[in-house]
Amino acid sequence: MTVAHKINDIMAKSSWIRKMFEEGAKLKAEHGVENVFDFSLGNPNLPPPEKFNEILRDTVDSCGLGDHCYMPQVGYSQVCVSIAEYLTKEQGVAITGDEIIMTCGAAGALNVIFKALLDPGDEVLTPTPCFVEYQFYADNHGGILKMAGTHPDFTLDLDALADAISEKTKVVLVNSPNNPTGQIYSKKSLDALGALLAEKSRNYGHIIYLVSDEPYRKIVFDDAQVPSIFQSYDQSIIATSYSKDISIPGERIGFAALSPAATHKGALMAGMALANRILGFVNAPALMQRVISRMQGMSVDIGEYKRKRDLLCDGLADAGYDFTTPPGAFYLFPRTPNADDVAFVKDLQQERILVVPGSGFAGPGHFRVAFCVDDQTIVNAMPGFRKVMQKYK
Repeated sequence: MTVAHKINDIMAKSSWIRKMFEEGAKLKAEHGVENVFDFSLGNPNLPPPEKFNEILRDTVDSCGLGDHCYMPQVGYSQVCVSIAEYLTKEQGVAITGDEIIMTCGAAGALNVIFKALLDPGDEVLTPTPCFVEYQFYADNHGGILKMAGTHPDFTLDLDALADAISEKTKVVLVNSPNNPTGQIYSKKSLDALGALLAEKSRNYGHIIYLVSDEPYRKIVFDDAQVPSIFQSYDQSIIATSYSKDISIPGERIGFAALSPAATHKGALMAGMALANRILGFVNAPALMQRVISRMQGMSVDIGEYKRKRDLLCDGLADAGYDFTTPPGAFYLFPRTPNADDVAFVKDLQQERILVVPGSGFAGPGHFRVAFCVDDQTIVNAMPGFRKVMQKYK
């Protein structure tokens, strides 16, 4: 066999998101793009803020000798300082540029963190439902992904997490606002989680780190707030990107931020800087670093995503679907009327509606709808959503 056994196994179990994306390509070729209602991929459909284009043009025009060369693996110092100044306000904790490392998106940040922290056999524990790639990221670095359930509304179940933590647990990974549910974890639950991790760390004689994956932090609705994990637990690290909030996922720019109160801070930052290099990222894209340093706090019009959420939720509720309205991100995770979410998704596919089965996110009995689409996709899909629900009723 040419391909490695592990890669071959992963391809055989390949991501449901990608499977539905590929099915969508076939349906679009057969029926026309306008007649296929594709909610499968979390690809932002709003344009970047106009300020992004202005800053990008200005940055390109002002580039000089050396501006496209290598820089320190943690990124440009002035960019790290710019981010730290913004994070100090956002997180309510004093952060310096020395606690920031620029990465190739949030995925790059998570891989850098795991490479720096995990020894073979270490466990990464995450609440479910969860982003499908987490298992691969942990495995990349010899880790094992373990999962703990959440409450029916997808809020943290501290008892389930406590039961799942073991002597091998090195990282607890949370994602808030969450993909695929859009749920935001409350400050009370994060404070309780921090206390739990401090207790377990003492019991097991090693630090259990809390890592928060936050690319959807700015996409929140109805005055919802995303609490700071730095205020809940000292041994914590944020991984995030600008992919979703300013609609530039293809530019692969993000960062990791280490709590200023973390123990072994110097060793952690040095380890992540080394990991950035040896994983082949080397450094985050130079041009995008300079652009985002001038865009701190900016985002697309979040009101547009709220309007799309409400349009989708109103339509699905009227059609008889049961769901928890998401306070953030651009995903809805309704319950299926039958136990077999894969079969239900295939029925929707017959109506040329593409969604992802919840099983792909360790959330069986649900399906994910990415509502970062144009309004007409939502409106025109409603007869099909209604028709399939009526079949089950």
